[in-house]
Amino acid sequence: MKTLTLLLTDGPYISEYAEIACKLAEAALKQYQVNIFLYLDAVHIPKKGQNPSFFASAGELFSGLAEKGAVIRACARCAAARGYIAKEEVLNGTNCRDYFPGIEISSLYELSKMINKSDRVISLSR
Repeated sequence: MKTLTLLLTDGPYISEYAEIACKLAEAALKQYQVNIFLYLDAVHIPKKGQNPSFFASAGELFSGLAEKGAVIRACARCAAARGYIAKEEVLNGTNCRDYFPGIEISSLYELSKMINKSDRVISLSR
């Protein structure tokens, strides 16, 4: 199976990149393995408890993608700098109590592995 990797750098409500990534991933999951790597402010996307008035909850959208088989990882250094703490063990599909299930904090090295194994890479960033 071919692999698509999406790299996001913007926070969830700064731009429409999170929603665009969800739509791309949703369509791609029909034919591709999908990886999503959250870098810089994009590590805020899977935070539980965000209830935007006029937008869909980006965290819930990404959690749904994880349930459908997308591999979603957040940069450990970026997450730690923004107050998200990775635990050693994965419980309920995550290693961060602030994140939705299916989304884990991981090393930046995982991004290089994702890119190396990908047939296509799309970066949504400014």
